[in-house]
Amino acid sequence: MPHKIIQEDMEYICKADNIQWDKLRNKTLLITGGTGLIGSTLIRGLLLANKERQLGLKIKLIVRSLDRVREVFEEAEASDECMSFICKDLDTPFDIEGDVDYIIHGASPTASAYFASHPVETIKAGIMGTMNLLELAVQKKSDAFLFLSSMEIYGKVTTEEILTEDKLGYVDPLTIRSCYPETKRMSEALTASYAHEYGIRAMNIRLAQTFGPGVLYDDQRVFAMMARCAMNGENIQLLTKGKSKHPYLYTAQAATAILTVLLSGQAGKSYNAANPDTYCSIAEMGEMVAEKLGGGKIAVTFAENGDTSKYPDTTFLNLSIDAITALGWKPEGDLADIYRRMMEVMEAGR
Repeated sequence: MPHKIIQEDMEYICKADNIQWDKLRNKTLLITGGTGLIGSTLIRGLLLANKERQLGLKIKLIVRSLDRVREVFEEAEASDECMSFICKDLDTPFDIEGDVDYIIHGASPTASAYFASHPVETIKAGIMGTMNLLELAVQKKSDAFLFLSSMEIYGKVTTEEILTEDKLGYVDPLTIRSCYPETKRMSEALTASYAHEYGIRAMNIRLAQTFGPGVLYDDQRVFAMMARCAMNGENIQLLTKGKSKHPYLYTAQAATAILTVLLSGQAGKSYNAANPDTYCSIAEMGEMVAEKLGGGKIAVTFAENGDTSKYPDTTFLNLSIDAITALGWKPEGDLADIYRRMMEVMEAGR
């Protein structure tokens, strides 16, 4: 049985009444990135909704290895009769039998250290994967294609103005770490271009940094590092001044946002998905974790000579969510809630 918090999240997704579930009835959904944090949360919610709502949905999951499937999903989940697996890389064309009514493209590296050390692989997998899947959507006459983009496409923004989807900041294409946001930008351009030229319902969703249950204890991203420090009673040391500000998003709410845009979004458009109540700086997040989750017994410190090359410049991403809330979606809770739920599952998996 899944952890009770993961089960609660599955039920939360299943009960989301703004999602047009009937559009998935007797359909086939192809998903990439399904063994990642967001993808696995989405799939668990879909498996429950398929049973509870009797959708007759079939899920095809593209994976690099079945070993990873067994690591992420429990036996009962992985062996669900509605789900099948296709082992292949995304940078070669697809040859998939049968209908593919919906495509969710969520496969992407998420670690800053990987972008810095493997920029070519980041670009190649991102661009070729998106194009090959869009070609598949055209070939199969799919009902919709959704690309999981990122708030990082906004680049460097120096003011705290509210960012609607048409306001972008600066990205230096010659900075190695820019391989990630530039790949996301080009993938969004591909999605819009295929929607325009081939008439498919293709869209993008720009997710704020998303976390929650399922984050591994040894995850190296800053939010996981802060959680470990709180759990172990250790000070939180930041390698930068932590001045960048942006919102966050809980995994289960990212899943409902994805399904909302997939089934209700407008072709060729991008949608921000974030929880504005979580908007804060990295340093402010650290202070919150130290106070509320570390019991006030730990502090935030700053490294004097940290390597900042793998981190983005100080930027302010105050995302508007008006476009997606117009589709009926809304976020809930605050940053402390996200941490508490993540940490309870992290603790159980130590």
